[in-house]
Amino acid sequence: MSGDDLVVTAELDATGIPNEKCHGHTFVSHLPFSLLCTDADYNEEKKLLNGMLPKSQVTDPLAKEGPSSPSYDWFQTDALVTIVIYTKQKDISLDSVTADHWDDSFRAETVIKDYSYLIHIALSHEIQEDFSVRVVENVGKVEIVLKKKENTSWKCLGHPLENHNSLIPKKDTDLYYRKCQLISKEDVTHDTKLFCLMLPPSIHLQVPTGQHVYFKLTITGTEIVKPYTPVSDPLFSELKEPVLPNNKYIYFLIKIYPAGLFTPELDHLQIGDYVSVSNPKGNFKISQFQELEDLFLLTAGTDFTPMVKVLSYALTNIPSLRKVKLMFFNKTEDDIIWRSQLEKLSFKDKRFDLEFVLSAPTSEWNGKRGYISPALLSEFLKRSLNTTKVLICICGPMPFTEQGMKLLHDLNFSKDEIHSFTA
Repeated sequence: MSGDDLVVTAELDATGIPNEKCHGHTFVSHLPFSLLCTDADYNEEKKLLNGMLPKSQVTDPLAKEGPSSPSYDWFQTDALVTIVIYTKQKDISLDSVTADHWDDSFRAETVIKDYSYLIHIALSHEIQEDFSVRVVENVGKVEIVLKKKENTSWKCLGHPLENHNSLIPKKDTDLYYRKCQLISKEDVTHDTKLFCLMLPPSIHLQVPTGQHVYFKLTITGTEIVKPYTPVSDPLFSELKEPVLPNNKYIYFLIKIYPAGLFTPELDHLQIGDYVSVSNPKGNFKISQFQELEDLFLLTAGTDFTPMVKVLSYALTNIPSLRKVKLMFFNKTEDDIIWRSQLEKLSFKDKRFDLEFVLSAPTSEWNGKRGYISPALLSEFLKRSLNTTKVLICICGPMPFTEQGMKLLHDLNFSKDEIHSFTA
């Protein structure tokens, strides 16, 4: 068989009849039960092994409310194995997929609406460490290309591992961690640092706008986890993601609490050390930006981090946007994160308006003072027009967020117009 010839599995539809897919090359169809390796006593699992979702793994509400059951398939050339996931949804992007290769196992989790579809396989042959992920958005197809270590023909993809081929509500999924290496650590303010972590080549992970991950450290024999939201390019230049290879670098702004348990341990990590990072979590959806005209951001201290990517995305990807306003609460001027970058951005993009509010300013401070209040918000939250579609995002310490949410409701903003970032 030449390198251009493909061996393609037959995907089974709901009738159980093979539905052969021609990928534009000469292909030979596998037997129906060749998606994964099977033994004679696997008869009970045959539907599972063919990329079909067993009824036992589909929750009852799914049939009524969730997406159509996804499926998967695979094909190979002499050098490559491609796993194809058919999500049957069109709003799939690269950040919908998290994939990990570890030893002989391969795990790919695809978020489809509010559900998670998992491929989890012990591969039948060895593959190289790095792989690529491609999404065909208009048809909702995910292609994961693995590189074979040896140019031999695989008779099957592998054996199923825990929860393979399952579709469950995203809120019910467990955290899955991978180790990322600390590449750099820089001071941003007197108590806040910018951490840069590098993903290994065996990982595909892109954190969606408005979502967070969890860090896990073992401290005095106990595993401790804490949520952090990645930020965009630390220079905040041109509102673009870092120009680094394959999105392998993730930045985090983290305030160090000297008397705390977690952050001092994080701060003690040396360049080259590793930290465990989870798959993305969070309920913010990009669809909330559709036809948005006015975006208001209310934040305090280092809880500013979710707003970085929200701000970046809004100014670059929402054609209908009229204005973005950020009200940033801090104690003193020295506490303001990325002040100069934000001021430059406000000068450069006239749609972006910026207000700093300090609770303990010096006498030289000419800006706004105090805490979140009805007076501050009623002046700040003015729509471009009475009919303008607005979204208000709020993130801060719990008392700040609770007070802010109450004030927003008092100002007659609806639940659909407010998004609160909590972890």
